[in-house]
Amino acid sequence: MLKYDKYINYEETLVSPLVEGETVLWSAKPKKSAFIINKILVMMPFALMWLLFDSMFIIPISKSEEIVDMLFYIIPFFAIHLMPVWIWLGNCLTANKRWKNTKYYITDKRIIIQTGIVGASYETIYYKDIKNINLKIGVIDKILGVGDIYIDTGAVMSTKNGTRSINSIILDIENPYEIYPKLQKIVLDIQADIEFPNAYRPSENPGYNTEYRG
Repeated sequence: MLKYDKYINYEETLVSPLVEGETVLWSAKPKKSAFIINKILVMMPFALMWLLFDSMFIIPISKSEEIVDMLFYIIPFFAIHLMPVWIWLGNCLTANKRWKNTKYYITDKRIIIQTGIVGASYETIYYKDIKNINLKIGVIDKILGVGDIYIDTGAVMSTKNGTRSINSIILDIENPYEIYPKLQKIVLDIQADIEFPNAYRPSENPGYNTEYRG
């Protein structure tokens, strides 16, 4: 039995995007309540302030006697100007669907992040590309008993102020203080095995086709 078998839902693993011979070491979904709450909170202060600002114009205009003549211009203008509000509402309304399509896999070959709204899309992170792993637990995360693991592969994005790192994120996982060091160990073990295969693979079965044993 695998060391991390207790975290695996085998029914879901059977339909996961694994390659032949790939072994799942850990697999989980985000905590549903935390995932949905965090999706709602993202952009909420900004969206509500934006809506309040626009309301200062919408309310007086709606009371104007010339409102009918102005509708042709007002409706398209505010439909576009309120775009941050629509985006926030879209995040709220699709949060449950996003959660259903989100799952994380740690295998003996790579890390897979499954996301999506209508269908599923997959991001693959190979161990040899990982530069750093960080655990972040905010105030809301601490209350909800979850954490986020940031995986740094060295990818960057150009911005007007220079460049910023692009991290892959395992969001809202339960038992973050338990999962984080285990993931660190897996990454360290497999990276060391890639660099020094004969020294780190078991002596009774040396070479390319050995399995990671944790």
